[in-house]
Amino acid sequence: MAIKKSKRIYRLVSTQELAKICVVIPAYNEGAVIHDVVASLLNQAKKSRLELDVVVVNDGSKDDTSNKAAEAGAIVINHILNSGAGGATSTGLAYAASNPYLFAVTMDADGQHLPEDVIKGIELMQSGNTDLLIGSRLIDAKGMSKTKQLGNKGLSMITYMLFGIKSTDSQSGLRLFSRKALDRLRWKTTGYEFCSEMLWRAHQLKLVVNEYPIQAVYTEYSKAKGQNNWNAINIIKSLLKRRLIEILG
Repeated sequence: MAIKKSKRIYRLVSTQELAKICVVIPAYNEGAVIHDVVASLLNQAKKSRLELDVVVVNDGSKDDTSNKAAEAGAIVINHILNSGAGGATSTGLAYAASNPYLFAVTMDADGQHLPEDVIKGIELMQSGNTDLLIGSRLIDAKGMSKTKQLGNKGLSMITYMLFGIKSTDSQSGLRLFSRKALDRLRWKTTGYEFCSEMLWRAHQLKLVVNEYPIQAVYTEYSKAKGQNNWNAINIIKSLLKRRLIEILG
C-alpha cells in the first residue's frame, strides 16, 4: 500500500490487523536502539493487556533504522528524505488519522521514554476527557540535567509569551492525541519548533490540554540526540516568524 502526499512517499511495511491505539515513533538514524524501543513497548503493552500498533516513521535515515524497527514488529513508513521532527510526526499522525484508531501516542526513538509511562498515559486517556495529554519531564525533573531543564523551561516560557499557553514541558516528545485531536490538529513547521506550535494550534481549536508526570531516561546515547540549548535560538526565530505572519495576515 502506497500513499502519496505532497512530494513525500509513505510506504507501509506491515499488513497486520489494526489495533485500537497507534503509537508513532519518528526516527532518524536510530538503528542502534530502535529495535529495543519498539520491542520493550510491545512487551509492556502485552503485560498490560493492551493492543498497540507501533508506527515508526523512518525519516530518511542512512542506517538500518527501517529494518530494525520492522524486525521488532513495527509498521514502518519510510521518508526518502529527512523532513525533520515535525514533519515525521505529522506523517505518523496522518497515518493514525486515516485509520480507525481510538487515539494515538507519540514518543521519542532514542529510549528516553519508559514504556510504563506510555501505558500510564494511555490509561489516563481512556479514563478522561483530554484531547492532548503531554508527558511532562519537568513536573518531577529527576534525571534531567540542569542544562536541559533550563532550555526546556526557557522554551516553555517563550511558548507562553508568544501564544499565551502554559506548559511545564512544551518540548516533550511523549504526547497522546484523542480522536478529535487526530482529526483536527495540524501544524505548519517541520523542525523541533512544531512542539510549541502544536500547543498553539490546540489552543486555537479549544482542545482540552493536560499534563502528567513522566520520567526521562538519559543515557550517553540519548544525551547525544535531540535538541541542544543553542538550537533554541533557531526555534524561537521560527516561532516569532510564524506568529508575525499570522498577526500581519
